[in-house]
Amino acid sequence: MGSARARLKLRVIPGAGRSELVGRYGDAWKVRVGVAPERGRANAELLELLSDRLGVRSGDVSIVSGLSARDKVVELRGLSAHEATRRLES
Repeated sequence: MGSARARLKLRVIPGAGRSELVGRYGDAWKVRVGVAPERGRANAELLELLSDRLGVRSGDVSIVSGLSARDKVVELRGLSAHEATRRLES
């Protein structure tokens, strides 16, 4: 599966009390991030949360759309969309 790639839509809520995956949000995933969106800190926290939850290296998760917006698209390297969804739902 090393060459697999998947993209996920996210709705990110920065400055929340803690960082956590909330669940589905339409066709996206809702994620709370416990840091403010200053100097890229919320994006860094988001990528760390996703890599931990998905069991992939942090370098295998990147934001490809919505860098400064609440609605983002992330790309995952090494996982299929099906496997990423399975891991997020567990």
